[in-house]
Amino acid sequence: MVKDELQQHLDKGRFGAARINPDEQRKYLGTFRERCFVSMTVREMKNQQDRDHLITEIQKYPEGKLLINGAVDEKVQKDFIALASKNSADFTIVNDATVDSEDSIGVLLVTDHAVNEEIIDIEEKYPPTASKDEEGSKKKKSLFGRLFD
Repeated sequence: MVKDELQQHLDKGRFGAARINPDEQRKYLGTFRERCFVSMTVREMKNQQDRDHLITEIQKYPEGKLLINGAVDEKVQKDFIALASKNSADFTIVNDATVDSEDSIGVLLVTDHAVNEEIIDIEEKYPPTASKDEEGSKKKKSLFGRLFD
């Protein structure tokens, strides 16, 4: 029995503490999905409308903390650090994260306890609004309008 405890202690020192759901923690920048208020992909980080929605979420959850993917472009990182500072939000840059594609998670607004938000993707929470030009072209034309075009 003592030998097992000694081996566990040695293994922990050698390999680090055992992690629960390591794949989930890797995807969500070292935290669990249940602790996330909102997420943004690398692609969404470049969209100003999504940034504005993130500010809304930061104001809605002042206890939240931003986790910024350290593998994201430095200029984008600086923009989000400035955004966090301007809105008095804590932030951490996660350096052991990776960016496999534009759909990898770039920013998370998280807390230290489970909140179990059903929808965390920023574009699902705040669907993009269509511009007036797009709305006008989507209107159906009348019968006479279609005949005389």
